[in-house]
Amino acid sequence: MLTILGFVMIATFLVLIMMKKMSPIAALVLIPALFCVFVGKGAHLGDYVLEGIGNLAPTAAMLMFAIVYFGVMIDVGLFDPIVRGILRFCKADPVRIVVGTAVLAAIVSLDGDGSTTFMITVSAMYPLYKRLKMSLVVMTGVAATANGVMNTLPWGGPTARAATALKVDASDIFVPMIPALAMGLVAVFLLAYALGLRERKRLGILSLDEVLEKETAGETVLVGTAGGDGRTSLTKNTTGDAGGGTDADAPRSDSGSHGDSEGDDDGFQGLDPDRPTLRPKLYWFNAALTVLLLTAMIMEWLPIPVLFLLGAALALTVNFPHMPDQKARIGAHAENVLNVTGMVFAAAVFTGVLQGTGMVDHMADWLVDAIPEGMGPHMGLVTGLLSIPLTYFMSNDGFYFGVLPVLAEAGQAHGVGTLEIARASIAGQALHMSSPLVPAVYVLVGMAKVEFGDHTKFTVKWAVLTSLVVLGAGILFGII
Repeated sequence: MLTILGFVMIATFLVLIMMKKMSPIAALVLIPALFCVFVGKGAHLGDYVLEGIGNLAPTAAMLMFAIVYFGVMIDVGLFDPIVRGILRFCKADPVRIVVGTAVLAAIVSLDGDGSTTFMITVSAMYPLYKRLKMSLVVMTGVAATANGVMNTLPWGGPTARAATALKVDASDIFVPMIPALAMGLVAVFLLAYALGLRERKRLGILSLDEVLEKETAGETVLVGTAGGDGRTSLTKNTTGDAGGGTDADAPRSDSGSHGDSEGDDDGFQGLDPDRPTLRPKLYWFNAALTVLLLTAMIMEWLPIPVLFLLGAALALTVNFPHMPDQKARIGAHAENVLNVTGMVFAAAVFTGVLQGTGMVDHMADWLVDAIPEGMGPHMGLVTGLLSIPLTYFMSNDGFYFGVLPVLAEAGQAHGVGTLEIARASIAGQALHMSSPLVPAVYVLVGMAKVEFGDHTKFTVKWAVLTSLVVLGAGILFGII
């Protein structure tokens, strides 16, 4: 019964948010609370929620101060040269912009933290997508999938969990998987190219000659109506409205605020050369502070929440020494902080009920028992296939510490090595990074102003395909 209720609860949550019948926060709280009552454990709901909140509190603290930190860095102009450099490279070609999103997300993912990756990627790319009226779910989908592939780095989390659970060396898991993971990354770049072509077909190739000079002069350059030759002309527009071709089949975000002039203005703040928050004299200090912060994260000098707490406090103090200015900066980013941390604590209800009621354990046992006896010699393939849905519907901790050891034992009984099982277990990470149980995804959709349901509908199919490419390449190369 718990198995069925667990799957029904997850399915109900996904259907309601994708159909936009409930907001993600409301669904994450109310649906598990209702199912907790269904299983007869309503009296323990408070304990489950508090345990879930306790487990996710460090993540929420990290996100809170990370948003403030990177928000301040955007305000003071740290990422302006990056945006301008990408603009010069992309030349307003949607294909280059989408591919550039994938490349940037993959590079920044080297720090091993999804939240940081999404903050930097969205900070750099959001103005370009807004300027060209490109689909924002393309940006979130490509960034999440690229980060998912890179999340398999030994310091990213899943590989370390697999190594710990199966008592093997992380390098023995990751190094042989490099060719398969490289194919997964190539698949992401090809996907980005294909989605870029679709956006180019919808919007045309924008001619942006002298655009940077125009921005320096303080002009607002928006997208005009596509001409008959397929190229999009530039027009000045002071109202914030812009023409431009649309396509009912093109992926897009449906947030109500995306089309108004205020939303457009927000998208251009990263390139506004006259905003009062710029601190050009402190540019190298801010750059050095950011590099030091990322280095400290990779080297694990301090817990990540502590690092961002210290970094945010130092960034605010140095860049805005006057108290009213500090309060103004914190207030400016309060909405993002509230949206993201609120989602994390709401997710704590969902995960708390799943684990506290035992639904996760029963679902995992059912799936393992459902494996046909004849599939025993192919447990590597089975593990890889199971990793795709299981790491989406449950946390990495639940999968790697709860399910993976059982799969490894079943594999050993049929002569399949533990390392092969461990390598196959990381194949599903491309999809995992879009799971509603991953706090970082709420940073991504929150900063990009994309509805979580829209992101899910658009991204899941491409992320599953990427995971299958990784798994298929692993089998083809004899790694799995």
